[in-house]
Amino acid sequence: MSRPYLKNIDQTIEKPDLKSFDHAVFILHDQLNLDAWPDWVKKEKPLLIFMESGQKGREVPHHKKKAVYVLSSMRHFALECTKKGFDVFYHSTPGHFDDGLKEILTQFEGELTFMTPSEWDSRERLRKVAGEFGDRVDEIPNSFFLADPEVWKEKIEPGYRMEYFYREMRRKTGYLMNGDEPEGGEWNYDEQNRESLPKDHTVPEIKRFEPDEITREVIEMVNDYFPDSFGRSENFGYAVRRNQALELLDQFINERLDQFGPYEDALKTGNHTLFHSQLSIYMNNGLLTPTELCEKAVKSYEKGNARLNSVEGLIRQIIGWREFIRIYYEAMMPEVRDTNHFGFENKLPKMYWTGETKMKCMEQSLKPVINEAYSHHIQRLMILSNFSNLTETDPRELERWFLTAYADAYEWVELPNVLGMSTFADGGVLASKPYVSSGNYINKMSDYCKSCEYSVTKKTGDKACPFNYLYWNFVDKQRETFNDSGRVNFMVNMFDNKKSDDQKKEIRESTEIFLSSLERG
Repeated sequence: MSRPYLKNIDQTIEKPDLKSFDHAVFILHDQLNLDAWPDWVKKEKPLLIFMESGQKGREVPHHKKKAVYVLSSMRHFALECTKKGFDVFYHSTPGHFDDGLKEILTQFEGELTFMTPSEWDSRERLRKVAGEFGDRVDEIPNSFFLADPEVWKEKIEPGYRMEYFYREMRRKTGYLMNGDEPEGGEWNYDEQNRESLPKDHTVPEIKRFEPDEITREVIEMVNDYFPDSFGRSENFGYAVRRNQALELLDQFINERLDQFGPYEDALKTGNHTLFHSQLSIYMNNGLLTPTELCEKAVKSYEKGNARLNSVEGLIRQIIGWREFIRIYYEAMMPEVRDTNHFGFENKLPKMYWTGETKMKCMEQSLKPVINEAYSHHIQRLMILSNFSNLTETDPRELERWFLTAYADAYEWVELPNVLGMSTFADGGVLASKPYVSSGNYINKMSDYCKSCEYSVTKKTGDKACPFNYLYWNFVDKQRETFNDSGRVNFMVNMFDNKKSDDQKKEIRESTEIFLSSLERG
């Protein structure tokens, strides 16, 4: 008899007799690529164990599309493993996955291997299982990343920046290197990657995939089990199989990589991806590996199909930033979860959950999150996180929302980006300055302000862009942090010496009126 919402799994995978195996491998939902596992796994073909955990889904009520993506891709991967000759034990438990694993280990008498989970809590749970069952449970290092955290994490402290790490990773991998020198003579071409998108500039669409029977079953389950979860499950179109993800990778390399660099920071009404790859969704659960993304991008440059600043920008995001924040996570956990440099205690503005706001930039940044569980990094950093900081919102509230809302959000990557980078909650360990701005930046990089009810040219008052007065109020109130940072201390001097007493008063009054009327919770 089929288990609820597991008909396709139960009809396809014959449940094996656990007592007939002497070795098993437990595979988590973000380790879905046999090529990233040690070679012996493919050679020896041990029993593969997969687990769906109801309690994990309740602890973090993920966006419906993320829940569908995680579960559907894991089910598809399990079925693909059976086609490659593996025996698969696919288990569903209402509790935590470690509870389900303990149930299995009482029946399974052989040895169990698991790979170090990328997320802290999962790691702690599995290590407790290992402690309970002794020599029968073995942990192997996580091989879905390029850098070993144990080599680097002691360097994580204020002043050690990603750029130092990135150059070492370039030398280690050889990507875009001519011997000991970087291709083109420069390590970083970020200055060339800040163009706004010209009007009527063509942007290729990212291919979407029609849900198959397995994905449709998962969508039905998510809607049934988690009806009140954030976001929408309708129009699901993400890749859920590795061959689909590889197709999206080729499409990005061929159609969007060349223009990714110049328009990396650009924003456009009605388009939440532009020339971004959106492949973080697939890297972060293993359907794609960072190595194959980088190698295909470098080959595209070598063939003359993609400009250097675009390829370098992508390489920097992957082997630089992505690897660096994972090391930061390993060095700072678990204490970093409670960090709150500015001491903000306000609840998250209600608009983050509803998307309802008169601010065009916020509406355009929230709408794709609600609908697709995705928006690109400038919307995340310079609009959503920026607004959270300027409205004195508890950064831990924002961090929880990001973990809930985004399809590519796993704590190891999301928490450092929110608490370390975008909100400066760690006080400057990860970032060298608070990433806040007025409406001028948004107006420069987007077309949002042209159709907004607020005026970006007005600095105070009820018709002014809230980012304008909120920014200067933030500079004034957080002047100690700005003064401590050599990069932005001049902003305090501008406020003190360039703003008149009347302007300062208007900034404070406009901020007070706006914050008092901002719905939260």
